Amino acid sequence: MSSSLAEADYDVDLFVIGGGSGGVRAARIAANHGARVRIAEEYRLGGTCVIRGCVPKKLLVYAARFAHEFEDAAGFGWTIEGARFDWPTLIANKDKEIDRLEGAYRSNLERSSVEIVRQRATVEGPHEVRLADGTRVTARTILIATGGHPNLGLDIPGRELGITSNEAFHLERLPKSIVIQGGGYIALEFASLFAGLGSKVTVVHRGDKVLRGFDEQVRERILGELVEGGIAFEFGATIDSIADLGEGNKRVRLNDGRDLFADEVMLAIGRTPNTTGLGLDKVGVQLNAAGAVVVDGQSRTNIPSIYAVGDVTDRVNLTPVAIREGHAFADTVFGGKPWSVNYDVIPTAVFTEPEIGVVGLTEAEARANGRRLDIYKTDFRSLKATLSGSKSRVFMKLIVDQASDRVLGVHLIGEGSAEIVQIAAIALNLNATKADFDRTMALHPSSAEELVTLRTKHASSDPIPEVSAEATPAI
Repeated sequence: MSSSLAEADYDVDLFVIGGGSGGVRAARIAANHGARVRIAEEYRLGGTCVIRGCVPKKLLVYAARFAHEFEDAAGFGWTIEGARFDWPTLIANKDKEIDRLEGAYRSNLERSSVEIVRQRATVEGPHEVRLADGTRVTARTILIATGGHPNLGLDIPGRELGITSNEAFHLERLPKSIVIQGGGYIALEFASLFAGLGSKVTVVHRGDKVLRGFDEQVRERILGELVEGGIAFEFGATIDSIADLGEGNKRVRLNDGRDLFADEVMLAIGRTPNTTGLGLDKVGVQLNAAGAVVVDGQSRTNIPSIYAVGDVTDRVNLTPVAIREGHAFADTVFGGKPWSVNYDVIPTAVFTEPEIGVVGLTEAEARANGRRLDIYKTDFRSLKATLSGSKSRVFMKLIVDQASDRVLGVHLIGEGSAEIVQIAAIALNLNATKADFDRTMALHPSSAEELVTLRTKHASSDPIPEVSAEATPAI
């Protein structure tokens, strides 16, 4: 850190508002560069991902998958009798793990000599922050890392009877039935995990397809898989009202007048950046129409001393992206090592059953750029399914630029897709070509081997070829 930043004309060099993944990473790296750093968090360290997002959700996803494993086991000679699921045990064990992770976040900050403030902080000026107890702190640089929150559906009568993803992790009992409004990844992940745990699930979605922004064939295929898994869908519908019928029963009235009945109603209708009441208007920090903080490629706002990272900027709302943004900010501002985040190759997973893994461009995005494409795709039954009797299939699709042979997108549905696509992201980040994939030795028997043995080009309208990749080596 330069000597000018070390001057004590401010209380601290960096004040971070928000103790989620992006804010914590920025605070730690800045402190390691020699900055005097203070971080304020009014709830719990770890933010959405650790406390009420991807980590607890993945733990519940693991729990839901055991039901399928028990079903599959019979074909492999196992007899499992008396299996019983206990929701309170799962939630209690989940809470213990979240407590452990929060403690790890706290310890990491303390080891980096970051001062932790356990109260709300708001912006009072370009270099001033006010704490909930009235204390004012001056800072050379302020970082906004307050994340986002679920949209609450405030225009729905009876909204208070419903829950969001936040409350889903703290339900006292597993609902026998649940209606979920939404068609994005949060809605589908919760629909899938609740169905796996035995709940009757109905998804209400105003659109006619799920997972807007994903590849069209992925959208079509996953819908079929979820329906096969017992999840009901009401498309072109929205919730008009929620009513309490007593004894834990709720009536959900749809916009067409029909009624659904369930123990719980969950609203998964998007997220909103946490900028309300932060005082950003006092200093003129620019927000977009969605209420997100507008930043440049270095995460700087229109106020030179104020930066923002993570979901509060509504760029790419994923934890690893927030962490990378926080790291880049700290290196650039306090480490004298400027760099910016590359948003071109970001792997994404949707932890439905089966799960989705994608990285790179969708076919529509690639064609919109005027490219001529080669499309490689396959649909097969995994080797495991041959004995388990499972009807679930594996789908894979490669999108290749015809001119350069560069692989532009990898789209997967099936067991292990998230793990596979993380490795595929390395290849795309290195600008790998289809020839590079072809030269790679296959690992047999595995589902992943199909990525390096696909040879036949297909038009988008072609039916997906059905094979049994794991059962028969590619010859």
